[in-house]
Amino acid sequence: MIKAQRGTKDIIGLDTLTWQMIEQNAKRIFQNANYKEIRTPIFEATELFKRGVGDSTDIVNKEMYTFSVGGKDKSENSITLRPENTAGVVRAYIEHNISRQSPPQKFWYFGPMFRYERPQAGRQRQFHQIGVELFGAKEASADAEVILMASEFLKSVGVDNLEVEINTLGCPKCREEYRNSIKEVLKPYLGELCQDCQVRYEKNPLRILDCKDENCQKIFEKEEIKKVILNDYVCEECSQHFEEVQKYLETLGIKYKRNKLLVRGLDYYTRTVFEIKSNSLGSQNAVCGGGRYDGLVEMLGGVPTPAVGWALGVERLFELVQKVEEDKLDYFVVSKYPQYALKLCKELREKGFKCDFDMQNRKFAKQLEKASKVANFAVILGEDEIENNFYTVKNLATGEQEKKNSI
Repeated sequence: MIKAQRGTKDIIGLDTLTWQMIEQNAKRIFQNANYKEIRTPIFEATELFKRGVGDSTDIVNKEMYTFSVGGKDKSENSITLRPENTAGVVRAYIEHNISRQSPPQKFWYFGPMFRYERPQAGRQRQFHQIGVELFGAKEASADAEVILMASEFLKSVGVDNLEVEINTLGCPKCREEYRNSIKEVLKPYLGELCQDCQVRYEKNPLRILDCKDENCQKIFEKEEIKKVILNDYVCEECSQHFEEVQKYLETLGIKYKRNKLLVRGLDYYTRTVFEIKSNSLGSQNAVCGGGRYDGLVEMLGGVPTPAVGWALGVERLFELVQKVEEDKLDYFVVSKYPQYALKLCKELREKGFKCDFDMQNRKFAKQLEKASKVANFAVILGEDEIENNFYTVKNLATGEQEKKNSI
């Protein structure tokens, strides 16, 4: 028997109802706030992710599904299943000249992503993300709105016992001092850091702070290192921006806390970064994460454009939401005349009712037994009903029956 690949999962049965509920709420919440849906291809040029996500990230170095297609020159024909969707949305924003339209431009998406990593609870090799991206607004109100969108969406699916953590990484100019300070204070401990952090030390030292290795975490707790980590190296302009973000969140009633170790795992973030966490998910407790990426559009060939957004893992969210139960059918047609039964089903469905009939044309008692399990009412369509043009409708909860000329 051929089974699903490791790290992939079929979404079937009652689970699909919960997935549909999640997607329907996303569509309602985001479109009410003027976010337009965008659907990008599931594979892109590998270079898009190397440049956009960052070649110092674990995603690019370890986790991408990359293929060589067409011809012999791998560098010119390398494609990758998307490991995240921000880079793809930015590519579409540039390619379709959306920057010429009146800002801000707001988008939301729902779809599968792919990363080659060890499967665990809430994390698969094929997984799904919901996300929003907002282009063209440098103001703190944009940061606050996307955090609000995440908060409102999570509440809409019944998840509200969450914690918002925020931080500021500053702009590239003021962040350089922070990078150098981190490298200087960690230099004596370089040999004690994990192999990944030793690579990050040279390529992107701020990402060391995102490491979950227990030994690295102990090093970060040393007083001289903690002092540097917790110091504010952001410039006055970035500091003011972050203060404004916090004021907006307070006005909106969104509870948050500052986490100076929060840097996020992707290279494109600037200024505001945030995560929304749940204590119900164990150590991997981030439900949603994002931030501002003002330099990414220009980095990928577009005009300088401020941008901010987030993504949310649906598999992790699925573990938190109350599962949707299947509603019963409105009607089940019980009849030994399947042609008439199907015709009646067609008419009822056209009126907006949910109904079905027994295609196997089993005995009357068996059909009625099936009806009692799946429907609220049984429509009995026997020879007498067909000849005299009426229906016998049975309430399957009370057992009451009545004759009707129409349904």
